[in-house]
Amino acid sequence: MIETIEAAAARRLHARRALGTQRGACIDGAPATQPGACICSATATQPGACICSAPATQPGACICSAPATVASPLKALAMRWLRERREAIEVRVSRHAGSVPRETGTRMLVSGDDVAGTIGGGHLELKAIDEAREMLARGERTPRERHYPLGPALGQCCGGAVTLAFAPLDDAALARWPDEPALFTLQLYGAGHVGRAIVKLLEGVACNVQWIDERESEFPQGANAPHVERVCVEPVEAEVDAAPPGAYYLVLTHSHDLDLRITEAILRRGDFGYLGLIGSRTKRARFRRRFEQRGIAVETLERMTCPIGVAGIGGKTPEVIAIAVVAQLLQRVEGAARG
Repeated sequence: MIETIEAAAARRLHARRALGTQRGACIDGAPATQPGACICSATATQPGACICSAPATQPGACICSAPATVASPLKALAMRWLRERREAIEVRVSRHAGSVPRETGTRMLVSGDDVAGTIGGGHLELKAIDEAREMLARGERTPRERHYPLGPALGQCCGGAVTLAFAPLDDAALARWPDEPALFTLQLYGAGHVGRAIVKLLEGVACNVQWIDERESEFPQGANAPHVERVCVEPVEAEVDAAPPGAYYLVLTHSHDLDLRITEAILRRGDFGYLGLIGSRTKRARFRRRFEQRGIAVETLERMTCPIGVAGIGGKTPEVIAIAVVAQLLQRVEGAARG
């Protein structure tokens, strides 16, 4: 069912005022879990208020400066295994020194018939899997540590050393498992073939995704990863205002007119970290002329990416386009990190 404009507006307001786990909103008295707009009943210096990077520009409103975090895809899988009562061992790099394949905090899950994640591969990982499965076979529940020099004895030439912690996957293990900083928050408009292929790849990336389409029937059957939120509203371009500052946007709907409306809303906000519009150079030129006629600054238009995807990949299948686009998003993250 598609929401009416009034219902969509009410839902968005309710999310900001009451749902602390959606869209960066925070409950009064609790910290925001995602960056972006939040509604507070107190100023930033009073007890119970959220951490803010700037004073409120509207009564009760503030901008959270706390970085976005997200349960990694591996942690989400661990939660599912625990719900399913699947016996498994959490293998964690508890300490490292020198040159090593993965750093402290890296995790891997080992069950009797499956392995998820990686601590770096090679002989080290094989020995860790064997150790974990011995614990499972013996029903051992006591956590332990093993120290491994990565030298000739393991046939690895890294030269460093790692200490691995082995513990049963239980509530205590999950409580010790921190969320990761989200690489980006993405609003993806369009649940067609390309949108589905992009979301499928992003389910394995630590990011926050709001997947938006006015046609509920276009979303695929089955649930997405926890960090992917499906949003079915109308008008969809109103969702642009719900994104945090610096958000990434991908516009790839079924309609050029809808693409135009969404893209204009993003350009008028102006604070996007990335704006990608699916289409050809001809579409870019046509849209750009219309935006210029509507008074959007040339320097803002220069920041719009169209066509989307890293250069040099010529395939047109949804899967190939998705790979090129996700690579471009990650390039943008690296570029922002370097300043």
